[in-house]
Amino acid sequence: MNYQHVIDGKKSAHTVGKVVCVGRNYAAHARELNNPIPDQPVLFIKPSTALASVQAPIAIPPHMGACHFEIELAILIGKPLSRGCCESQAEQALAGVGLALDLTLRDLQQQLKESGLPWEKAKAFDGACPLSEFVGIESVNNIQDLDIRLSQNGELRQQGNTGQMLMPVLALLVYTTQFFSLQPGDVLLTGTPSGVGPLRSGDQLELSLSKLLRATTTVR
Repeated sequence: MNYQHVIDGKKSAHTVGKVVCVGRNYAAHARELNNPIPDQPVLFIKPSTALASVQAPIAIPPHMGACHFEIELAILIGKPLSRGCCESQAEQALAGVGLALDLTLRDLQQQLKESGLPWEKAKAFDGACPLSEFVGIESVNNIQDLDIRLSQNGELRQQGNTGQMLMPVLALLVYTTQFFSLQPGDVLLTGTPSGVGPLRSGDQLELSLSKLLRATTTVR
């Protein structure tokens, strides 16, 4: 695996770990997929093998149906967090923020859901989590007031603000540690705004997080 976290332009010393993802954390996205708005966060995991640099061309798995983009705020963990932690401890564990694409094989996911089976084959395949570089947390004034945007071939597809999250970042971290301890190098994906859609070969994508970072990529 060639992927390595980069923060403020430098390679991170943290070992690349797992990715904990939060589903349906924006009400409008839950509604657009005809999903109920959950009472508690929906959690699932992508392995480290799902990670890739978002600047590298995105490869769509062949013969598996539609592959959708879902842009998300990504949180890089810098200190261990475990069950019983508080929001103050969670805040101290924040190392940086970035952007991720939670790639989803939507047709396969629907088949799995209809069969009552887990989503991993649709969400956790190799390369299913392209990540941008991270910006150090000290550069972030308010983590709950960040604008997230994704354009596809010059057309704005997704736009949201982290203030629209059903459960905010620090509460998400505390909730997550009830089930999964978090280690330095782990990443938390915090949910996607509405507007998700299919990727096609040749697409040009542009991602931005307020004025903190911008990334571009292509699809092959």
